Amino acid sequence: MSRTRTRRRHLNLRFAALCLLIVFLLAGAAVWLWSGRGLPGEGVEVPDYVREDLLTVNPWSRPGTPLEKIDGIVIHYVGNPGTTAEANRNYFESLSSGELETYASSHFIVGLEGEVIQCIPLTEIAYASNIRNEDTVAIEVCHPDETGEFSPVTYQRVVELTAWLCRTFDLDPDTDVIRHYDVTQKLCPLYYVEHPEAWDAFRADVVAEMERQAEVS
Repeated sequence: MSRTRTRRRHLNLRFAALCLLIVFLLAGAAVWLWSGRGLPGEGVEVPDYVREDLLTVNPWSRPGTPLEKIDGIVIHYVGNPGTTAEANRNYFESLSSGELETYASSHFIVGLEGEVIQCIPLTEIAYASNIRNEDTVAIEVCHPDETGEFSPVTYQRVVELTAWLCRTFDLDPDTDVIRHYDVTQKLCPLYYVEHPEAWDAFRADVVAEMERQAEVS
């Protein structure tokens, strides 16, 4: 009997040790996976046509809050006809003083000549889309007149940038590319709210551009 009990005790100890080893291995794997995950925008290199001119970290336009998930892209218009991407970037920077007590910014601004300025890293939120700030990338778009319609060169660049973002973050233009209007009912981007058929055409153009980019990549 004593030999049987001893054998059972040894088996129980081995089983307990094996279970403990499995627990440690699983815990280690979980930590490794989590630590390697990072933020979705971490390490992403923007296209060559994007010029980085980041805002200084401040409470009003670049809070530095991590963008922990990217579930969509929000298109805006600047609402100030004829102004350049640089002028709108500098406006966001001016908010850092707090004098206007205004929260506003975007990740990218597309200008009248198709130039693109990046104001906020893809690892941080922008103050652009209210309740969707925490899971979207914001694109502000300049426009030549009060209708808010994008010029042809600007339009093509917005399509190109949006398609690149969709491909990079595995987004569907039909469901994940939205207007500011779709979040808050604000008439932004104005022309593409007042002309929903133009908005449908824009998203269709993004799909076509994604296919083109996939072919040349």
